[in-house]
Amino acid sequence: MKKMSPDFELTFLGTGTSVGVPMIACACEVCHSADPRDRRDRCSIYLRTPEAAWVVDTGADFRHQCLRENIRHLDAALITHEHTDHIMGFDDLRRFTFGEDALMPVHATAPTLAALQKAFGFAFDGTNRYPGYFKPDPKPIEGPFWIGETQVTPLPVLHGKVDTIGFLFTRGGRKRLAYISDVKIIPDETMALMQGVETLVVDCLRHRPIHTHFIVEESLAAAAASGARRTYFTHLCHELGHAEFEATLPPEIRVAYDGLRLSI
Repeated sequence: MKKMSPDFELTFLGTGTSVGVPMIACACEVCHSADPRDRRDRCSIYLRTPEAAWVVDTGADFRHQCLRENIRHLDAALITHEHTDHIMGFDDLRRFTFGEDALMPVHATAPTLAALQKAFGFAFDGTNRYPGYFKPDPKPIEGPFWIGETQVTPLPVLHGKVDTIGFLFTRGGRKRLAYISDVKIIPDETMALMQGVETLVVDCLRHRPIHTHFIVEESLAAAAASGARRTYFTHLCHELGHAEFEATLPPEIRVAYDGLRLSI
């Protein structure tokens, strides 16, 4: 019998913090680990369905992430917020808009689009429409929208002093995936949207308290509150070694790593 291809596939492009792992000038055990799962690029994911493909965030490692995963086509880019570790590879989307009329839909909140337009004005000002230049098509997020047959619902959360968003991906009436990479507080209204999701991917920086990100106990609490069937932790710093940390978690909660591919 021919094996059916999954209708929703997730690839982790990066699972690290703003400084990545290994971190520059660090002599810690995780930064010098021989386990490839401890090498973490800046946070990003790639999603593919039979009719469309898109990324969430384009950090500084985006070019080599695309090369590593052999990404050859994109239909859209979704941006969670304007912090540099999530947007500094934005211009590398140019490879997916070759041709004078090839536009890339870029979905983000109005403040995030404004920050992108400020940082990458040359791409947005309408004058650079040559075949090799990036040609974004701004799509302000004001509510749920569709990419192919997948409904995308923004998930407003608080990330320190910054309002940011995650995304809920619903397909065939099923809440397939909730992705929240940078969060300190998930409002009740957002948690209600996520309730019963099949797979949750959520921020999990470290054990020590910090005012901008979930720490381990908060990530575990969010997984339980969401009712997710399975959860993957992402946005990990060098204080959490993959094998050692994952061994402490229940079987339905795993630690994501760069290159991990899931059929959802």
